[in-house]
Amino acid sequence: MEPPAAAARQVETDDQIALLSKPRKKGGNSDLASAAFNIVNSIIGSGIIGLPYSMKEAGFPLGVLLLFVVAYITDYSIILLIKGGNLSSTNTYQELVRKTYGRAGYIILSTLQFLYPFIAMISYNIITGDTLTKVFQRIPGVGLDNVLTDRHFIILLTTIIFTLPLSLYQDIAKLGKISLISLILTIVILIIVMVRTVTFSPQVPKSENAWTFARSNAVQAIGVMSFGDIFENYCRDDNLATFGRFCYGITVILTFPLECFVTREVIANVFFHGNLSTVFHIVVTVVIVAVATGVSLVYDCLGIVLELNGVLSATPLVFIIPSACYLKLSKERWNHSDNLISGLILALGVLVMAVGFVMTVLHPQECSHGKEMFYCFPSNVSVHNSTLPP
Repeated sequence: MEPPAAAARQVETDDQIALLSKPRKKGGNSDLASAAFNIVNSIIGSGIIGLPYSMKEAGFPLGVLLLFVVAYITDYSIILLIKGGNLSSTNTYQELVRKTYGRAGYIILSTLQFLYPFIAMISYNIITGDTLTKVFQRIPGVGLDNVLTDRHFIILLTTIIFTLPLSLYQDIAKLGKISLISLILTIVILIIVMVRTVTFSPQVPKSENAWTFARSNAVQAIGVMSFGDIFENYCRDDNLATFGRFCYGITVILTFPLECFVTREVIANVFFHGNLSTVFHIVVTVVIVAVATGVSLVYDCLGIVLELNGVLSATPLVFIIPSACYLKLSKERWNHSDNLISGLILALGVLVMAVGFVMTVLHPQECSHGKEMFYCFPSNVSVHNSTLPP
């Protein structure tokens, strides 16, 4: 999983479960299997293979510890949402916040729920453009001057042929089989990565201070812990990695429509009382996809996009808002365990959000995607090894 990005997706998805399982227009129906595939695909997505990057940013020992800590906080936040729903007699995240903090709170929550999947859509397009171009470069006769190696062309092509048509579905149950395919490909990717861990490791020189307990970017790692493109670590002439890149590209393409569905539902709830006519359904979908595609064509630095999404969208959705709602609704004494833990989570969320944002602005990641790693060139490996301390 990809905490707190997956945590935010889990909290966000809990509010969509009813939408996944209830009949939609014109007799649309969602069976349990389709709903399960969509939910799992939405939570896990392709971000599971980005964990190595977040471990590198935080320090491996601290990164593992953070996984368990954030998993606990996620679980507790969902429990707080349930308790808050019982105290306020509400059934959804939006209703809970509206009942607790009024229209202003509802708009803030809706904005965050829109931004989180919307920025994820931008990230998916960036990944698609970066990943599939490397795949097409391995086709005989396709050189660097070929249109198939142009990320802008690939993003437009996949949007027109795949993501936009899939996003136009009104019944999310129809994406159940698509989500199943995405999950199968994710498993294939994990197998490829594990195989390459054994076969490729001897070729990669040891990193200095690889087992450092904690690093200065730990807060940013909490905000991201997702999507870092692990296939950037493999050489372009690695055929197995190329197949992994292909699976990765297809996975993010198939996950894109789920994010679009959430953004569209937020707009429908805020501006159209939850119901979109067929015409407005098409118009809203096309506008959302077009804007996301336009941004991904203009800006292609994935790391900064994900860090800002993590600290500004995911963190409030998981850490801050559930705790704030419960603290306002709770009738227990201030020193009750639920109130104390909620207050601690709220403070931690504000800290992660503030520090993470400042560090992202002051110390942005280098946008170096597409660069061949030095160990892909044997002469560079020899030089690097000679400079390492014995």
